Amino acid sequence: MYDVVALGEMLIDFTPVGVSANHNPIFERNPGGAPSNMLCMLAKLGCSAGFIGKVGNDPFGHALKQTLDDNGVSSQGMVLSDEYQTTLAFVHLSETGDRSFSFYRNHTADVMLSPEEVNRGMIDDCRIFHFGSVSMTAEPSRSATFAAAEYAREKGKLISYDPNLRLNLWESAALAKEWILKGVAYANILKLSEEELVFLTGCTDFKQGAQELLDRYENLKVVLISLGGDGALALNRECTVSMTAYPVKVADTTAAGDSFMGGFLYKMLHASASPESLSQQELLDCLSFANATGSMTTTRKGSIHALPTMEEILGLMNS
Repeated sequence: MYDVVALGEMLIDFTPVGVSANHNPIFERNPGGAPSNMLCMLAKLGCSAGFIGKVGNDPFGHALKQTLDDNGVSSQGMVLSDEYQTTLAFVHLSETGDRSFSFYRNHTADVMLSPEEVNRGMIDDCRIFHFGSVSMTAEPSRSATFAAAEYAREKGKLISYDPNLRLNLWESAALAKEWILKGVAYANILKLSEEELVFLTGCTDFKQGAQELLDRYENLKVVLISLGGDGALALNRECTVSMTAYPVKVADTTAAGDSFMGGFLYKMLHASASPESLSQQELLDCLSFANATGSMTTTRKGSIHALPTMEEILGLMNS
């Protein structure tokens, strides 16, 4: 039985690590992809986790499979493609550690996952099914994503969703909004950044925007809003909680939102109440742990390699 199974992209992030003697940027190969980042965070916290997705049957794809295996995440649902190569992304960091991405993703393996290749047995055996919107940007992975979400709903699974908006992967902003909102219709737990909330609702009042989504989608039980250096916000139908950010020295914000989501799901899995019944204190406890998890991740460069230990998370919270 898996605590969480996630479907989506796993790819290679080339992360800047300095400048060569010839004054050229040096990039380090790192495993990445929001769903796999989150799963590795959960596994690091002691949860059972499994990945569903597609990579190339190439050195990059084998390295990604090895990463899952090394981090205790089941790769049973990973398809190795002889036809399509592993997706690549180059990460660009600002002076403050904020990141942007350049993707090499035209007909690469992650977007070529078909509905028939989705391991439904893993969804049968999970407590939470998780997905994002990057796999919705092209076919056939878009159909695979919605087929898996529909299957999870039919099986009565708790469904979590992190859109992880990457506008440069979509044909247009209008198309992105249309499909991302279709994903919200399946979600019980929705995690958004402040940018994503404004994009989907047009509302700059974060609490009001989150409440509008709760009112619009009956299936939603919890809405999370990560606000970067300004902290985070969480709502269910009973209460709203918010908190400021933990003070850390930021090196790289890559995977911070993914680890935040992993931290929240970890605490929620261990809560005594269902998501919609979490009390104000229980919701705050989940949010505080998630916030500390995301904050600690920003103190190191990279994604999966930057994920904190339980001791580091608790140490930050206790400090």
